[in-house]
Amino acid sequence: MEKCGGNGLVNRFVTALFLIVFIFGFIYVPGVNYAQQSGRTGVDISAGPENTLGEQSDSDIWRQIREGAQGTGTLKSHPTGSLIQSQGQDWRLLRTQLIMPLGLWILLSITALVSVFFVVRGRIRIKAGRSVRKIPRFSLNQRIIHWFVAGLFILLGTSGLILLYGRPLLVPLIGKSSFGLIASASMQGHNLFGPLFLFGIAALFFSFVRGNFLSLVDFSWLIRGGGFFGGHASSGRYNLGEKVWFWWAVILGLILSVSGLVMSFPWIIPGLELLQLANLAHGAAAILFIAFGIGHIYLGTVGMEGAMEAMTEGTVDANWAREHHDLWYEEMTGDQVPTQDEMVSPGAYEKPIPGTGKI
Repeated sequence: MEKCGGNGLVNRFVTALFLIVFIFGFIYVPGVNYAQQSGRTGVDISAGPENTLGEQSDSDIWRQIREGAQGTGTLKSHPTGSLIQSQGQDWRLLRTQLIMPLGLWILLSITALVSVFFVVRGRIRIKAGRSVRKIPRFSLNQRIIHWFVAGLFILLGTSGLILLYGRPLLVPLIGKSSFGLIASASMQGHNLFGPLFLFGIAALFFSFVRGNFLSLVDFSWLIRGGGFFGGHASSGRYNLGEKVWFWWAVILGLILSVSGLVMSFPWIIPGLELLQLANLAHGAAAILFIAFGIGHIYLGTVGMEGAMEAMTEGTVDANWAREHHDLWYEEMTGDQVPTQDEMVSPGAYEKPIPGTGKI
């Protein structure tokens, strides 16, 4: 590496001095003169005899402008009226001091609860063991729609969390440059695939709405804690937990889709207030959707034996159906569900399922 000689130091000093003179002479001084000619705020802030600001300090003027002092500006879009949209500060505070910290607390708490439940309860096994019978549960179309929505959920949820929490959490770990690349890719992917979520939620609703309305047996299931802590809780095709998840996903999915479209195409709504409201609703709905989704993913994978097969193969083990959805099992097979003492070993109940020719 070459050492900087005396000439190099002189050149750097002259360059720095030139930049200082340029900034002061061509930017700062004209800016001050323009501000003095236009008034302290650069606009006419006289609002009439009742609200004239008069000779006040800059801080007093700024405070009154934020509180809604009326004036006249030069922007064609807002020639008169409020000089600034002070609700933006309220939006920023709600987002950074309420939704972000509360959302992070919710997500971490749900993850911790699921982890503790797994450690204490363990995987929910099929008590009677696996049988040789398979009962059809979901059609191919239902499974395609489910995995389509699930894929979008993972993609949009991950990219959304990066955009929401990436700056405070990832920048200290990977640096600004790396985070910039990840954030840019996340934003592009979020905007590109986001509109598809609305179609996925609509398809999900029409494919699974049948059987997801409340019934009297759901209250019994709730009282018995769903059988997660021992005992048996009767259920139809869907239990109360699955029904709540279905409606939770549909309602929050619609909120996410509509608010996302508003933010993607802000010119379709008047004013900034609705855009800010859409942003807050989008963030809150996303947090709640992901939080419930963590529990759903846990039970559908490692949390419950035999549950994953319903969405991968379209069928479930007969013993699984009898233990978790006994009323639906009776409807599908015509068999009476035995009591807990009558639960039998694998290979039992090898009678054909009506209308399927299968055992």
